[in-house]
Amino acid sequence: MEKGCTVHEGVQRLVQLLPRITRGLRRTTPRVDEPPPGLGPRHRSALAQIREGELTVGALASHLGLTLPTVSGVVADLERAGFVRRTPDPKDRRRTLLSVCPERHRCVDRWLEGSSAPVARVLEQLSPEERATFVKAMGLLDLELSSSHPLNRTRPTEH
Repeated sequence: MEKGCTVHEGVQRLVQLLPRITRGLRRTTPRVDEPPPGLGPRHRSALAQIREGELTVGALASHLGLTLPTVSGVVADLERAGFVRRTPDPKDRRRTLLSVCPERHRCVDRWLEGSSAPVARVLEQLSPEERATFVKAMGLLDLELSSSHPLNRTRPTEH
């Protein structure tokens, strides 16, 4: 059993690790299935969500925590690259559903699995409780970073 650490010790270690982890994650995309130029982490995240099942652009924006215009641009890039298609929702013709193009499923699967493999290997080494704590901590860090961003702060209204 490992001993705990103080908040200060944890911050010091994470400040050292996070840049290295970020660089390492960027290098994990397999060269064999490298996406077309111009597709990056946002496209990969969008494809991971769309691969799970058909989504509307609005639902995708909600899952990714991005604005509708940003996600519309990401989807347009993926559509131009031949990864995603838009089809009318058979239940509501006013809605459009996004799905991975059938002929690109294998390529998308290899790209996404290759990029997430290091994370999966690390999570496999943790107990279910440790995994839950780690994922919770990353979620809290994401929330803290996004809510403390100057553009996300509520500005006082002028009278």
